[in-house]
Amino acid sequence: MKRIRALWRFAVTGVAVATLATMAPAPASAAPDLSDAVALVEPAVARIDTVINYQHAIGAGTGFVVDPSGTIITNFHVVQGADSIVATVLGRQYPVELVGYDRQRDIAVLQLNGAGGLPTVALGDSSTLSVGEPVVSLGNAGGSDHPLTHEAGSVIAFNRTISAQDELTGSANSVTGLIEFAAPVRAGDSGGPMINAAGQVMGVTTAATVTFRMGPGGKGFAIPINDALATANQIRSRTPGDTVHIGPPTLLGVGVATREQSASLPGVVIHEVLIGGPAQRAGLADGDVLISINGAPVHSATELTNVLDRHYQGDVVDLVWLDAGGAQRTAKATLAAGS
Repeated sequence: MKRIRALWRFAVTGVAVATLATMAPAPASAAPDLSDAVALVEPAVARIDTVINYQHAIGAGTGFVVDPSGTIITNFHVVQGADSIVATVLGRQYPVELVGYDRQRDIAVLQLNGAGGLPTVALGDSSTLSVGEPVVSLGNAGGSDHPLTHEAGSVIAFNRTISAQDELTGSANSVTGLIEFAAPVRAGDSGGPMINAAGQVMGVTTAATVTFRMGPGGKGFAIPINDALATANQIRSRTPGDTVHIGPPTLLGVGVATREQSASLPGVVIHEVLIGGPAQRAGLADGDVLISINGAPVHSATELTNVLDRHYQGDVVDLVWLDAGGAQRTAKATLAAGS
Protein backbone atom coordinates (compact mmCIF):
# COMPACT_ATOMS: atom_id res chain seq x y z
CA MET A 1 0.00 0.00 0.00
CA LYS A 2 1.47 3.34 -1.02
CA ARG A 3 1.63 6.37 1.25
CA ILE A 4 0.21 9.73 0.26
CA ARG A 5 0.33 13.02 2.09
CA ALA A 6 -2.39 14.89 0.25
CA LEU A 7 -4.44 14.59 -2.90
CA TRP A 8 -4.03 18.12 -4.20
CA ARG A 9 -1.38 19.65 -6.46
CA PHE A 10 -1.08 23.41 -6.05
CA ALA A 11 -0.04 26.49 -7.99
CA VAL A 12 -0.09 29.97 -6.50
CA THR A 13 -1.85 32.76 -8.37
CA GLY A 14 -3.20 36.19 -7.66
CA VAL A 15 -1.42 39.24 -6.36
CA ALA A 16 -0.87 40.07 -2.74
CA VAL A 17 -0.76 43.67 -1.59
CA ALA A 18 2.24 44.99 -3.53
CA THR A 19 4.00 46.50 -0.55
CA LEU A 20 3.77 43.17 1.23
CA ALA A 21 4.80 40.78 -1.52
CA THR A 22 8.30 42.21 -1.76
CA MET A 23 9.13 41.80 1.90
CA ALA A 24 11.63 39.06 2.65
CA PRO A 25 10.98 36.71 5.56
CA ALA A 26 13.06 37.29 8.64
CA PRO A 27 16.19 35.13 8.97
CA ALA A 28 15.66 31.95 10.96
CA SER A 29 18.13 33.15 13.59
CA ALA A 30 15.93 36.19 14.29
CA ALA A 31 12.76 34.18 14.80
CA PRO A 32 11.34 34.46 18.31
CA ASP A 33 10.90 31.42 20.52
CA LEU A 34 7.31 30.19 20.16
CA SER A 35 7.79 27.03 22.22
CA ASP A 36 5.39 28.23 24.95
CA ALA A 37 2.69 28.86 22.34
CA VAL A 38 3.28 25.44 20.80
CA ALA A 39 2.98 23.78 24.21
CA LEU A 40 -0.43 25.40 24.73
CA VAL A 41 -1.82 24.13 21.43
CA GLU A 42 -0.15 20.77 20.89
CA PRO A 43 -2.45 18.71 23.19
CA ALA A 44 -5.44 19.75 21.02
CA VAL A 45 -3.83 18.87 17.68
CA ALA A 46 -5.26 15.79 15.96
CA ARG A 47 -3.23 13.48 13.74
CA ILE A 48 -5.46 12.26 10.92
CA ASP A 49 -4.75 8.97 9.11
CA THR A 50 -6.79 7.84 6.13
CA VAL A 51 -7.08 4.82 3.88
CA ILE A 52 -8.23 5.05 0.26
CA ASN A 53 -9.17 1.57 -0.92
CA TYR A 54 -9.48 2.61 -4.57
CA GLN A 55 -5.85 3.77 -4.73
CA HIS A 56 -4.55 1.22 -2.21
CA ALA A 57 -3.07 4.22 -0.42
CA ILE A 58 -2.76 5.61 3.07
CA GLY A 59 -2.64 9.31 3.88
CA ALA A 60 -1.68 11.59 6.73
CA GLY A 61 -2.94 15.02 7.68
CA THR A 62 -3.75 17.22 10.64
CA GLY A 63 -6.67 18.86 12.40
CA PHE A 64 -7.41 20.61 15.68
CA VAL A 65 -10.04 20.16 18.38
CA VAL A 66 -12.54 23.00 18.88
CA ASP A 67 -14.98 21.27 21.24
CA PRO A 68 -14.30 18.94 24.21
CA SER A 69 -16.68 16.38 22.69
CA GLY A 70 -14.24 15.87 19.82
CA THR A 71 -15.21 18.28 17.03
CA ILE A 72 -12.28 18.81 14.67
CA ILE A 73 -11.60 21.35 11.92
CA THR A 74 -9.32 20.33 9.06
CA ASN A 75 -8.90 20.69 5.29
CA PHE A 76 -11.37 18.80 3.14
CA HIS A 77 -8.58 17.51 0.93
CA VAL A 78 -7.09 15.72 3.96
CA VAL A 79 -10.08 13.35 4.12
CA GLN A 80 -11.33 13.51 0.53
CA GLY A 81 -11.82 10.06 -0.97
CA ALA A 82 -11.01 8.28 2.29
CA ASP A 83 -12.77 4.98 2.98
CA SER A 84 -11.65 5.07 6.61
CA ILE A 85 -10.53 7.94 8.84
CA VAL A 86 -8.84 7.61 12.23
CA ALA A 87 -7.77 10.57 14.35
CA THR A 88 -5.34 10.50 17.26
CA VAL A 89 -5.50 13.03 20.10
CA LEU A 90 -3.25 12.76 23.17
CA GLY A 91 -2.12 9.33 21.98
CA ARG A 92 -5.64 7.87 21.77
CA GLN A 93 -7.17 6.83 18.46
CA TYR A 94 -10.79 7.59 17.59
CA PRO A 95 -12.97 6.51 14.66
CA VAL A 96 -14.17 9.57 12.77
CA GLU A 97 -17.46 10.75 11.30
CA LEU A 98 -17.33 13.28 8.47
CA VAL A 99 -19.90 15.85 9.59
CA GLY A 100 -19.66 17.82 6.35
CA TYR A 101 -17.41 19.89 4.14
CA ASP A 102 -17.02 22.83 1.81
CA ARG A 103 -14.99 21.64 -1.16
CA GLN A 104 -14.43 25.13 -2.58
CA ARG A 105 -13.19 26.58 0.70
CA ASP A 106 -11.30 23.37 1.56
CA ILE A 107 -12.79 23.05 5.04
CA ALA A 108 -14.15 19.89 6.66
CA VAL A 109 -15.57 19.20 10.12
CA LEU A 110 -14.99 15.81 11.74
CA GLN A 111 -16.47 14.27 14.87
CA LEU A 112 -14.44 11.87 17.00
CA ASN A 113 -16.75 9.04 18.05
CA GLY A 114 -16.58 8.28 21.76
CA ALA A 115 -14.58 11.38 22.65
CA GLY A 116 -15.18 13.59 25.66
CA GLY A 117 -13.29 16.02 27.85
CA LEU A 118 -10.65 16.76 25.22
CA PRO A 119 -8.43 19.84 25.31
CA THR A 120 -9.36 22.52 22.79
CA VAL A 121 -7.45 25.23 20.95
CA ALA A 122 -7.85 28.94 21.60
CA LEU A 123 -9.24 30.62 18.50
CA GLY A 124 -7.82 34.01 17.59
CA ASP A 125 -8.90 36.84 15.29
CA SER A 126 -7.08 36.53 11.96
CA SER A 127 -7.96 40.13 11.04
CA THR A 128 -5.45 41.30 13.65
CA LEU A 129 -2.48 39.59 11.98
CA SER A 130 0.17 41.81 10.43
CA VAL A 131 3.01 41.29 8.00
CA GLY A 132 6.18 40.18 9.75
CA GLU A 133 4.30 38.74 12.74
CA PRO A 134 5.77 35.40 13.89
CA VAL A 135 3.63 32.30 13.44
CA VAL A 136 4.12 28.55 13.64
CA SER A 137 2.25 25.71 11.94
CA LEU A 138 1.76 22.43 13.81
CA GLY A 139 1.34 19.35 11.65
CA ASN A 140 1.63 15.66 10.96
CA ALA A 141 4.05 15.74 8.02
CA GLY A 142 6.39 13.35 9.81
CA GLY A 143 3.64 10.77 10.18
CA SER A 144 1.62 9.70 13.20
CA ASP A 145 4.50 7.64 14.62
CA HIS A 146 6.72 10.74 14.80
CA PRO A 147 6.58 13.98 16.80
CA LEU A 148 4.40 16.77 15.45
CA THR A 149 6.17 19.19 13.11
CA HIS A 150 6.59 22.80 14.23
CA GLU A 151 7.12 24.94 11.13
CA ALA A 152 7.98 28.45 12.34
CA GLY A 153 8.15 31.60 10.24
CA SER A 154 6.47 34.95 9.77
CA VAL A 155 3.54 36.37 7.85
CA ILE A 156 4.46 37.49 4.32
CA ALA A 157 1.20 38.58 2.69
CA PHE A 158 -2.58 38.36 2.70
CA ASN A 159 -5.34 37.66 0.19
CA ARG A 160 -3.39 35.05 -1.74
CA THR A 161 -4.97 32.46 -4.08
CA ILE A 162 -4.03 28.83 -4.55
CA SER A 163 -5.17 26.85 -7.59
CA ALA A 164 -5.52 23.21 -6.62
CA GLN A 165 -6.11 20.04 -8.62
CA ASP A 166 -7.44 16.89 -7.01
CA GLU A 167 -5.31 14.06 -8.35
CA LEU A 168 -7.98 11.51 -7.46
CA THR A 169 -10.92 12.97 -9.42
CA GLY A 170 -9.22 15.45 -11.74
CA SER A 171 -11.38 18.30 -10.45
CA ALA A 172 -9.79 21.71 -9.98
CA ASN A 173 -10.50 24.46 -7.48
CA SER A 174 -9.16 27.82 -6.36
CA VAL A 175 -8.96 28.74 -2.69
CA THR A 176 -8.83 32.50 -2.18
CA GLY A 177 -8.12 34.96 0.62
CA LEU A 178 -5.21 32.98 2.06
CA ILE A 179 -2.47 34.07 4.44
CA GLU A 180 1.02 33.44 3.07
CA PHE A 181 3.75 32.79 5.61
CA ALA A 182 7.42 31.87 5.43
CA ALA A 183 7.65 28.33 6.81
CA PRO A 184 8.56 25.02 5.13
CA VAL A 185 5.17 23.36 5.54
CA ARG A 186 4.64 19.98 3.90
CA ALA A 187 1.56 18.14 2.75
CA GLY A 188 1.02 16.16 5.97
CA ASP A 189 0.75 19.50 7.77
CA SER A 190 -2.48 20.16 5.85
CA GLY A 191 -5.41 21.02 8.10
CA GLY A 192 -3.28 21.85 11.11
CA PRO A 193 -3.37 25.07 13.15
CA MET A 194 -1.22 28.07 12.29
CA ILE A 195 -0.82 29.92 15.58
CA ASN A 196 0.53 33.23 16.81
CA ALA A 197 2.90 33.90 19.71
CA ALA A 198 -0.01 33.84 22.16
CA GLY A 199 -0.95 30.29 21.14
CA GLN A 200 -4.12 31.37 19.35
CA VAL A 201 -5.14 29.68 16.10
CA MET A 202 -5.02 32.29 13.34
CA GLY A 203 -5.39 30.01 10.34
CA VAL A 204 -5.83 26.50 8.96
CA THR A 205 -2.65 25.43 7.18
CA THR A 206 -3.21 24.38 3.57
CA ALA A 207 -0.18 22.56 2.24
CA ALA A 208 0.92 21.13 -1.10
CA THR A 209 2.00 17.66 -2.15
CA VAL A 210 5.49 16.55 -1.18
CA THR A 211 6.67 17.11 -4.78
CA PHE A 212 5.57 20.75 -4.89
CA ARG A 213 8.17 23.41 -4.09
CA MET A 214 7.57 27.06 -3.39
CA GLY A 215 11.21 28.12 -3.50
CA PRO A 216 14.14 28.49 -1.09
CA GLY A 217 13.15 28.32 2.54
CA GLY A 218 9.61 27.18 1.83
CA LYS A 219 6.32 28.99 2.13
CA GLY A 220 3.01 28.05 3.63
CA PHE A 221 -0.57 29.15 3.11
CA ALA A 222 -3.37 29.23 5.62
CA ILE A 223 -7.11 29.84 5.49
CA PRO A 224 -7.79 32.72 7.92
CA ILE A 225 -9.48 31.30 11.00
CA ASN A 226 -12.27 33.89 10.76
CA ASP A 227 -13.22 32.50 7.33
CA ALA A 228 -12.65 28.87 8.31
CA LEU A 229 -14.75 29.20 11.45
CA ALA A 230 -17.68 30.75 9.58
CA THR A 231 -17.71 27.75 7.23
CA ALA A 232 -17.15 25.24 10.03
CA ASN A 233 -20.00 26.67 12.10
CA GLN A 234 -22.40 26.28 9.18
CA ILE A 235 -21.29 22.66 8.82
CA ARG A 236 -21.61 22.06 12.56
CA SER A 237 -25.17 23.37 12.43
CA ARG A 238 -25.75 20.82 9.64
CA THR A 239 -27.08 23.52 7.36
CA PRO A 240 -26.36 22.71 3.69
CA GLY A 241 -25.67 25.54 1.24
CA ASP A 242 -24.48 26.25 -2.27
CA THR A 243 -21.01 24.96 -1.39
CA VAL A 244 -21.57 23.28 2.00
CA HIS A 245 -22.38 19.55 1.89
CA ILE A 246 -23.48 17.74 5.03
CA GLY A 247 -22.30 14.17 5.53
CA PRO A 248 -20.18 12.06 3.19
CA PRO A 249 -19.85 12.96 -0.51
CA THR A 250 -22.50 11.72 -2.91
CA LEU A 251 -21.51 8.87 -5.21
CA LEU A 252 -22.41 8.40 -8.87
CA GLY A 253 -19.66 5.86 -9.38
CA VAL A 254 -17.64 7.07 -12.37
CA GLY A 255 -14.10 8.15 -13.10
CA VAL A 256 -14.08 10.87 -15.74
CA ALA A 257 -11.88 13.04 -17.94
CA THR A 258 -12.77 16.30 -19.69
CA ARG A 259 -13.58 15.94 -23.41
CA GLU A 260 -10.68 16.87 -25.64
CA GLN A 261 -12.66 17.53 -28.83
CA SER A 262 -13.86 20.99 -27.86
CA ALA A 263 -14.06 22.91 -24.64
CA SER A 264 -17.44 24.27 -25.77
CA LEU A 265 -19.03 20.83 -25.94
CA PRO A 266 -20.61 19.58 -22.75
CA GLY A 267 -19.69 16.20 -21.45
CA VAL A 268 -17.01 14.26 -19.62
CA VAL A 269 -15.59 11.00 -20.89
CA ILE A 270 -16.19 8.08 -18.56
CA HIS A 271 -12.99 6.07 -18.25
CA GLU A 272 -14.13 3.86 -15.41
CA VAL A 273 -17.52 2.81 -14.04
CA LEU A 274 -17.70 1.49 -10.48
CA ILE A 275 -19.05 -2.06 -10.48
CA GLY A 276 -22.44 -2.12 -8.78
CA GLY A 277 -22.54 1.68 -8.48
CA PRO A 278 -25.42 3.98 -9.48
CA ALA A 279 -23.94 4.77 -12.90
CA GLN A 280 -23.52 1.14 -13.86
CA ARG A 281 -27.02 0.29 -12.70
CA ALA A 282 -28.31 3.14 -14.89
CA GLY A 283 -26.55 1.68 -17.91
CA LEU A 284 -23.41 3.81 -18.30
CA ALA A 285 -20.22 2.12 -19.49
CA ASP A 286 -16.56 2.94 -20.03
CA GLY A 287 -16.12 5.25 -23.02
CA ASP A 288 -19.54 6.88 -22.73
CA VAL A 289 -19.77 10.68 -22.52
CA LEU A 290 -21.85 11.99 -19.61
CA ILE A 291 -23.56 15.22 -20.73
CA SER A 292 -25.81 16.32 -17.88
CA ILE A 293 -27.27 15.47 -14.47
CA ASN A 294 -30.81 16.69 -13.78
CA GLY A 295 -30.46 19.12 -16.68
CA ALA A 296 -27.20 20.64 -15.39
CA PRO A 297 -24.51 20.43 -18.12
CA VAL A 298 -21.29 18.75 -17.08
CA HIS A 299 -18.23 20.13 -18.88
CA SER A 300 -15.51 18.94 -16.52
CA ALA A 301 -14.66 16.79 -13.55
CA THR A 302 -14.94 19.93 -11.44
CA GLU A 303 -18.50 20.59 -12.56
CA LEU A 304 -19.39 16.95 -11.94
CA THR A 305 -18.21 17.06 -8.32
CA ASN A 306 -19.94 20.42 -7.77
CA VAL A 307 -23.24 19.06 -9.10
CA LEU A 308 -22.98 15.93 -6.95
CA ASP A 309 -22.20 18.04 -3.86
CA ARG A 310 -25.67 19.57 -4.23
CA HIS A 311 -27.26 16.12 -4.00
CA TYR A 312 -27.51 13.47 -1.30
CA GLN A 313 -27.77 9.73 -0.88
CA GLY A 314 -31.09 8.48 -2.20
CA ASP A 315 -31.67 11.36 -4.61
CA VAL A 316 -32.94 10.16 -7.99
CA VAL A 317 -31.39 12.12 -10.87
CA ASP A 318 -31.84 12.16 -14.63
CA LEU A 319 -28.70 11.30 -16.59
CA VAL A 320 -28.09 12.15 -20.25
CA TRP A 321 -25.10 10.64 -22.05
CA LEU A 322 -23.74 9.54 -25.41
CA ASP A 323 -22.88 5.88 -25.74
CA ALA A 324 -19.86 4.52 -27.60
CA GLY A 325 -21.82 4.61 -30.87
CA GLY A 326 -22.71 8.30 -30.46
CA ALA A 327 -26.39 7.70 -29.66
CA GLN A 328 -27.93 9.84 -26.93
CA ARG A 329 -29.33 7.89 -24.02
CA THR A 330 -31.18 8.79 -20.84
CA ALA A 331 -31.86 7.03 -17.58
CA LYS A 332 -32.47 7.68 -13.90
CA ALA A 333 -29.90 6.91 -11.21
CA THR A 334 -30.30 6.67 -7.45
CA LEU A 335 -27.27 8.28 -5.88
CA ALA A 336 -25.36 6.60 -3.09
CA ALA A 337 -23.13 7.75 -0.24
CA GLY A 338 -19.48 7.75 -1.23
CA SER A 339 -16.08 8.20 0.37
